[in-house]
Amino acid sequence: MPAPASATPEEIRDVNARYHDGAAAGYDAKWGIDYGEVGRGQVLGKLRKALGGEVGRFGRGLEIGAGTGYFALNLLQAGVIAEAVCTDVSPGMLRTLEANARRLGLSVETTVCDAEALPFEDGSFDIVLGHAVLHHLPGLARAFAEFHRVLRPGGVVVFAGEPSRYGDRLAAVPKRAATAVAPLWRRVMRAGPARNGHADGGAENHELEASVDVHAFTPDALERAARAGGFADVRVRGEELLANWFGWANRALEATADPDEVPWGWKVYAFRGYLVLQEVDRRLLEPRLPPAVFYNLMVCGRRPA
Repeated sequence: MPAPASATPEEIRDVNARYHDGAAAGYDAKWGIDYGEVGRGQVLGKLRKALGGEVGRFGRGLEIGAGTGYFALNLLQAGVIAEAVCTDVSPGMLRTLEANARRLGLSVETTVCDAEALPFEDGSFDIVLGHAVLHHLPGLARAFAEFHRVLRPGGVVVFAGEPSRYGDRLAAVPKRAATAVAPLWRRVMRAGPARNGHADGGAENHELEASVDVHAFTPDALERAARAGGFADVRVRGEELLANWFGWANRALEATADPDEVPWGWKVYAFRGYLVLQEVDRRLLEPRLPPAVFYNLMVCGRRPA
């Protein structure tokens, strides 16, 4: 469910900051975010798809809506970026990111700021990137203009994990089905209901969740937004269909249960099943089906030299 049409940009940013502050502590566990070999492989795979080839190496990178550090920290470990600056509207997310970086022995710079008003000098980054963030931004055109401004000539912009309009509708089917069978699933798993009616930040955060999303994109709309920001060589791809149906169904089930009572065996099954279906999507479906049918879209472009 998107933010209300009457919501102002300030209200959308405030809701996103409060929701993600509340979700920060359990975010990595909820989404199965990994900072080891599996996580690095996923992030590098997404960048290869978006860029249409080898990833290469970049000097200074800026992650927008960095959350707990999924992209930036894995790319630092892989040596794809030499320096990372991570931004988010949520101070809680960035605190979790900083803790993750310390645990991994990585150095990052973090800044709480709005993607539409970046506090950085012109031409100060080699790559601007993000994952699952553009759909939260109320002023998308202004944001792309800012990404263009802070990139050096020849710099690259890459965003992945953005919901497609049609794919989002398709994903609603497994979500509804999972919600319907959730009571039976909890009995089989011997798991009690979620505390406060929800497992992700409590009931208050559950209420905010309905208002954090602003966009679901068509591929053409995402390409137009990047080109309007001044980018050239813009490319949009679709990613994950079966994996997202599987993942959304499992997350809808898990959201109804006390997370401490969901069996470890189920979590392993859900995670490994998702990885297997990711590979099926990558090998069989992504090369053959139009981007619009996939749940996730990715966009890349280049600031003209």
